[in-house]
Amino acid sequence: RRTATELFGEDYTWSAAGVGYPAEYHLAAMCLMLGGHVRVGLEDNLRLSREKRADTNAELVEKAVALGEMFDREPATPDEAREAFGLKGRAEVAF
Repeated sequence: RRTATELFGEDYTWSAAGVGYPAEYHLAAMCLMLGGHVRVGLEDNLRLSREKRADTNAELVEKAVALGEMFDREPATPDEAREAFGLKGRAEVAF
């Protein structure tokens, strides 16, 4: 973060995504503590815990939201996330 601030000033957005369990949640916690954004999904991690495999992306998101709550962070709504990443939204795509 220090290097990014030196390069870009204070006006930038950053995020982190860990790959695999438990790295996804270790990195998410650190990122949330430092003010960054997190992304989770089955493409990076299949597990909710050592014993439990995630069935859906929603389960992984719920766990990330719970982590965010521990650090007084509010999750973005789907519309806020689409705007932040410049995505069209479900109504604008043909699949």
